[in-house]
Amino acid sequence: MTSVGEVMDLRNPISTVVPSLDGPVLQVLARSERGLSGREVHKLAGTGSVAGVRLVLQRLATTGLVHVDDVGNSLLYHLNRKHLVAPAVEFLADLRSTLTSRLSDEIGGWRIPPVHASLYGAIARGDGELDSDIDLLLVRPDQIDTGDILWEEQAGRLMQSIVDLTGNPAHIFELSRTELADHLTQQEPILNDWLRPSLGLYGPPVTTLASRHLTPH
Repeated sequence: MTSVGEVMDLRNPISTVVPSLDGPVLQVLARSERGLSGREVHKLAGTGSVAGVRLVLQRLATTGLVHVDDVGNSLLYHLNRKHLVAPAVEFLADLRSTLTSRLSDEIGGWRIPPVHASLYGAIARGDGELDSDIDLLLVRPDQIDTGDILWEEQAGRLMQSIVDLTGNPAHIFELSRTELADHLTQQEPILNDWLRPSLGLYGPPVTTLASRHLTPH
């Protein structure tokens, strides 16, 4: 399934709304509980130049959204969380949590609940590009066949929800609990994607399911 229109940058979700350098800068500040120097903000943002980031910080400081503390020979910047706009910045900076919450709520209402559901890949790592897929591992109960109409409808709606919520293509890796056990027993390479990191949506984590099948090295 492919998306239509704009997609979400999985590394800097805030850029969906704030496409300039301001977006990554605000995202860094929203995620930090301490003051950061211009160089630290630049390093964590992973984009732009040090000079460009400092210009953004200075401009945001003039709006009151960012506060500046003069500490010794350094200027430390932090988000003014009392500012009227700050809640919107924090929301945009934490879109992954919002996505996982929405998907968890949807799966929680399924008539046929899965054994496990989690996000993995770029969305879980917090990297990727604008056109990166959002990958989801979905484990169905053994008694549910792949062609079960209700199950397929649930999975199809979930895939569409991912596209609607993010604009990114959605990819669901679906298998039964027994098939998952086979993957775990054989310790196939894809387990590296499923096990770390991942964002749990429903059921016990894969690591818990894996503990019964993976042998110690």
